Amino acid sequence: MILPVVTYPNKILRQPAEPVAFPLSKEIAKLTRDMIDTVRQQDGVGLAAPQVGASARLVVINLEKEGIPAFALYNPKIVSKSLKKAEVEEGCLSLPGIFGMVRRPLKVKISAQNAEGKKISFTDNGWVARVAQHEIDHTNGILIIDLIKNYTKGGEIAKKLKDK
Repeated sequence: MILPVVTYPNKILRQPAEPVAFPLSKEIAKLTRDMIDTVRQQDGVGLAAPQVGASARLVVINLEKEGIPAFALYNPKIVSKSLKKAEVEEGCLSLPGIFGMVRRPLKVKISAQNAEGKKISFTDNGWVARVAQHEIDHTNGILIIDLIKNYTKGGEIAKKLKDK
């Protein structure tokens, strides 16, 4: 089922999300499936549960265009990051029309749980790292408008939103 994407200034986007409990409830399992359907339909690369109105530390990453099947991470966190950073243009489904340059670590190590509750960790220095950082920020109430120093599109929209 396609879920409506919450847009800023909805308060849930600023609240730290609640941890996901295991075994997964039927509701969280359905939420995961629906989030994957939604991110695909929106042609997005990632989606966090707060973006669909759910306070859960759940993110989905959709890099199917890069040859990586869509997958979910439960209770993800960044455990280490490189000192080397890269500035790349980012947008966000919850901030339509706003794009800007965001500086993030190039390489991160992420720990999370899979759908069975098994602890997993991986290191990446590509698109998974970039998307995961953006989505994990969402579970902590952080948005790209907090990080963008140089807007490439929609700077006037962001200014109005920040003034609210």
